Amino acid sequence: MTNQYKQLFLQILTRYRLGKASADEIAFLEKYYNLFEGNEDVALSDDEYASIKDQIKVRVDQQISMLSKNNQTKRFWPYWAKYSVAAAMVLLFSTSVLIFRNYQVHGSYTLLAPDDLEPGGSRAILTLANGKQIVLDTAGKGEIADEAGITVTKTKEGQLVYTVADNSNEDGLISNNTISTPKGGNYQVILPDGSNVTLNAASSLTFPTSFKGTERSVILDGEAYFEVTKNALMPFRVKAGQQVVEVLGTHFDISAYQDEPIMKTTLLEGSVKVKYSNASETIKPGQQTVIQLTGDKTIQVRNANLEKEIAWKNGIFSFENDDLKSIMRQISRWYDASVIYEGDFPDDKFIGGISRNSKLSEVSKILELNNINLKISGKTIRVSYKSPAP
Repeated sequence: MTNQYKQLFLQILTRYRLGKASADEIAFLEKYYNLFEGNEDVALSDDEYASIKDQIKVRVDQQISMLSKNNQTKRFWPYWAKYSVAAAMVLLFSTSVLIFRNYQVHGSYTLLAPDDLEPGGSRAILTLANGKQIVLDTAGKGEIADEAGITVTKTKEGQLVYTVADNSNEDGLISNNTISTPKGGNYQVILPDGSNVTLNAASSLTFPTSFKGTERSVILDGEAYFEVTKNALMPFRVKAGQQVVEVLGTHFDISAYQDEPIMKTTLLEGSVKVKYSNASETIKPGQQTVIQLTGDKTIQVRNANLEKEIAWKNGIFSFENDDLKSIMRQISRWYDASVIYEGDFPDDKFIGGISRNSKLSEVSKILELNNINLKISGKTIRVSYKSPAP
């Protein structure tokens, strides 16, 4: 199967997971899911693999034609690792089986591992200016704090909303609050200016309880998706590590984990300027900046796969030419687990995706198809590589 066909297959599969697939695309995926229904450990002969490849080739040719006519074709999964067609087929179909089970059978999947870890959820801690901490996932709905004219409310959807009274902080003093998500947590907060921020796992956002003066400044550690309220008179600035991202009103994602080798800022809407050391770059929607933390003090600008970059916000693990340790860092943060590597590993790259609502054993099953074994014991994941049989 050529890269073009693998690319189209994953494009269709991803649109299905995001609820954007057409009726023809859903029928296409369901047809091949049915091949595996009731027999998840099916082993295919070379002739069966060849037959399935041919069927997909024909169907994808039809999809290319249909999408081209409707002007819907778009760039997706642009970088591809080199691996065998057979391994690619197993990965694609195994991923689709798990996705279909999550969305159609509503969790009836039988776990294979004796030990397992639940996925993360809406969890966070709010630290007020006076040092008081509020565990948001256990706090009741309604008003949870009221200090100096700043009311903090938890909505029935679980969002945190700040409301500022007109006469608050008349003395000009501004205090800061911090919302922190643990490993295995994410959370959404609406800032005093109406900006909406969604925090990924193991992240924190420090922000003033009221925006005053000539700018709106916040500090991010980890990853967050921002939907910033427009205010031309007060630019919105995010300090993340050694970079500063400046916007007026826009949608963008910043990934600035301390245990990652790079920082990324991805723009979906509007315009942002990224500053790092003595360098600065302004990017357009569909672009992202990349800063190598161990390299020179430069900012790279490249086109971004937007669906991949915000997949976490939409409840999906999305891998695109990712190495194993990058994948395991994501897994470690979301399942609140430590990772131990045992033995040597090849420099393989991985593509695919699975719902972040999956238990860890379901993620493990996909990696096992590529000879990566996860042994779960309590909050520890031991990772090993088993060479394929000759």
